[in-house]
Amino acid sequence: MAKPDAAAAAADVRDEGAVSRFVERFAAQLTEAGMQRMAARVFAQLLASDEGAMTSAELSEALRISPAAVSGAVSYLTQVNMVSREREPGSRRDRYVLHNELWYETFTRRDQILTLWEKTLREGVAGLGADSPAGARIAETAAFFEFMQHELLGLMDRWRTHRATLDLG
Repeated sequence: MAKPDAAAAAADVRDEGAVSRFVERFAAQLTEAGMQRMAARVFAQLLASDEGAMTSAELSEALRISPAAVSGAVSYLTQVNMVSREREPGSRRDRYVLHNELWYETFTRRDQILTLWEKTLREGVAGLGADSPAGARIAETAAFFEFMQHELLGLMDRWRTHRATLDLG
């Protein structure tokens, strides 16, 4: 965690225009990848915040959106486990917080989804018949997800090893 003096110094040099451009650019890329637009904007804003956490009012002000839009975006991000809701100490206000090791956790959850999809696809092959064109196509898709799951596990292990060598504070 950053020292208060370091956080204050960082705030002095923070270019809010550049931050806003980053948030909108990354949000647009997340939207292109399939994330809901407002959820992408809220996520990118949280990512760009020094604390990795903001209240609904702070998000609404930073993104110039309504509290209802923040609420809908946060509901989606909470549902997909990208953020969590925490009570601000001594307050009735909620803060929306990025998970620690966000990307690792997100991809690890994808592994669980791949397992579920693979199982369902294999059941589909059994029902359609492996020799039918649809059965063969679904079998290939299941094999692809099985391959991806195996590769993802190895990749996550390599990431943890590599992350330990980085000076990330």
